[in-house]
Amino acid sequence: MTQPLNQKAVCPAAGDLDDELGEFWLENPWQPTDKNMSAYERNRLLLNTRNDGFADLSHASGGADLDSDSRAVVATDFDGDGMPDLLIRSSGGGPLRLFRNAFPHANSVQISLHGKTSNARGIGSQLIAKVDGQTLYREMQTQNCFRGQSPAEVRFGLQAAEQLDELEVRWPSGVIQKFGPLSAGSHYLITEGDANPANITNPQNGDR
Repeated sequence: MTQPLNQKAVCPAAGDLDDELGEFWLENPWQPTDKNMSAYERNRLLLNTRNDGFADLSHASGGADLDSDSRAVVATDFDGDGMPDLLIRSSGGGPLRLFRNAFPHANSVQISLHGKTSNARGIGSQLIAKVDGQTLYREMQTQNCFRGQSPAEVRFGLQAAEQLDELEVRWPSGVIQKFGPLSAGSHYLITEGDANPANITNPQNGDR
């Protein structure tokens, strides 16, 4: 349990108690204190360096290494530039914080799924992509955390490649579909059983 103990809980009995029957109510509320059980631990931002593991970029994140006991993080493209941003909520008070991704732009393809026989969002589907001779693996999930959930979408980073050469989708129902090529900077909606993915890139948001 890691949260500030800055509130007092009041938990009254649900009704009248009968002493003769031995009924009693025990209330053990938190007492107000300025102590913090998590010792103001900072967030960590880790960058996947592929075969070398992860690099700690917390200090260079532009403020995402908050010490206010964060409880929820959502990673998605809030500003429509094709790169995932971070929305963070902390239990230590303060507003929601949105951190815009300011890394140098690189190409990517975003995928959403619509299941028919499988579940509606295609949760649990395996996506296998090929780009420039490399094979990339993803699984469709909502990326849950303690008090947050990211959208059901998959993003394939392409670096400088202009397209995703081939995409194979393995649905929970057992259906297997193959598509490609898929253009960089696009957001595709793939419907289970449909032969062609729909390009749902939103030009008003500046998706690239």
